[in-house]
Amino acid sequence: MVLLRDLGAPLAPFNAFQTIQGLETLPLRMGRHCENAERVVKFLTERGDVTKVIHPSLATGEAKARAEKYLHGGYGGLVGFELAGGKAAGVKFIGALKMFYHVANIGDARSLAIHPASTTHSQLSPEDQELTGVSDGYVRLSVGIEHIDDILADLEQALNA
Repeated sequence: MVLLRDLGAPLAPFNAFQTIQGLETLPLRMGRHCENAERVVKFLTERGDVTKVIHPSLATGEAKARAEKYLHGGYGGLVGFELAGGKAAGVKFIGALKMFYHVANIGDARSLAIHPASTTHSQLSPEDQELTGVSDGYVRLSVGIEHIDDILADLEQALNA
């Protein structure tokens, strides 16, 4: 009984199989996340309605040194960006997405998007939002492993909406 209390119940066989299978394919999936995120970063930096793109590949100074030291094989699938139109633009962008899921999660195989100022951080004052790095136009993407053409097409149509 002490062992059960200390370690918890064992995984069911099928759950253990799925966990092992997920771990075995993690390097393949992470490679795709990183590749897709790099393409999204490039796409967003070329847009006039995007005022800032936040990704380790664009970091400078100490942040860049840390990214190069610790993020071997890619800079991850998270991409943040600022929309020129502020909160209204962020809400409209999220509402126009067709393929991206609107959730607060990160790291899913599917592409995810959130506008923190109108969702996860909406209960904070504007000053507290700024302290946490959330501006009115900030959008966070967790870029998935779908085909890059589909990802970019959805971002483009939502930005153009």
